[in-house]
Amino acid sequence: MVWLYLVERRSLTGNFSSWDGGGWVLSILVVGSVALDSVETPAGRRECTLGGACTYFATAASLYARVATVGVVGTDFPQEHVDFMRSRNIDLRGLQVVDGRTFFWAGRYGADMGDAETLDTQLNVFADFRPEVPADLRAAEYVFLANIDPDLQIQVVSQMNKPKLIALDSMNYWIYSKKAALTRALSMVDVVLFTEGEIKQYTEDTNLFSAAQRMFDLGPKALVIKRGRHGSTLLTRDENGSLCFFFVPAYPLECVVDPTGAGDTFAAGFLGYLASVGGEPDLVHMRRALVHGAIVASFTIQDFSIDRLRTLTLAQIQERYDALRKMTHFA
Repeated sequence: MVWLYLVERRSLTGNFSSWDGGGWVLSILVVGSVALDSVETPAGRRECTLGGACTYFATAASLYARVATVGVVGTDFPQEHVDFMRSRNIDLRGLQVVDGRTFFWAGRYGADMGDAETLDTQLNVFADFRPEVPADLRAAEYVFLANIDPDLQIQVVSQMNKPKLIALDSMNYWIYSKKAALTRALSMVDVVLFTEGEIKQYTEDTNLFSAAQRMFDLGPKALVIKRGRHGSTLLTRDENGSLCFFFVPAYPLECVVDPTGAGDTFAAGFLGYLASVGGEPDLVHMRRALVHGAIVASFTIQDFSIDRLRTLTLAQIQERYDALRKMTHFA
């Protein structure tokens, strides 16, 4: 690839090895942004914290399975962040380090903790990012294509060796600016994670039923609708082609500190659970995975950046999982 000759490229290698049995094996590959964020919410402000979709996802998913990242950072990326990711057994061989500055985003949330107001975006080295999956990582069984240019998502899929499941996230910018490429990417994946507004924008259909059917006609087997504080919905098709709905509420919290990364850690709980149980994903496990997504996201928003995820355990996830099951059960 020509671009490799235009930059000084290094890789960050984890301090662990793969195992064929009795230990960690690579289950999940994530491609996306690794960033430094400055975030302001009603709870306070944090400057140059660790951020990016790839970071949030990998940190949370590493609780469930072995995770590898594909992304890019600049030479200004703090070593302490590298050390943290290594401490979580996150495989960093696909994380490129190039001369320049790391992708930077600054945002502010209002009192309702809704969508962030973007104050500054500096793509820096991320502007020229071209994903390259190391050969021995192409056998990952689960792939998460975080919110990046759909042409890059396609490049990643073309490098993989028949994973069990590929999930894709996107946003309104790509729907508007690169719809043709996004359509091709959607045809190559199994699960799509969109908001209801993004589904309707992409299909140009205000009716969720018909809009969802049009999404399924492209090829995906499942559609996850992210509703933020209102929870999430899993849409699938039965053997007759009719839509099947499964709803999960957001876990109730007394205080929300920072919603940044909630969608990415939702995806981490979803794919992480599926990777942990193994086998071909079925409807029962996908429904349970949706609950895990909601639970992991609920922890993420209780602190700035990935700070709550640093100490999160599977036992704590299980505790909230059981609590949410009791809240939603009825005879």
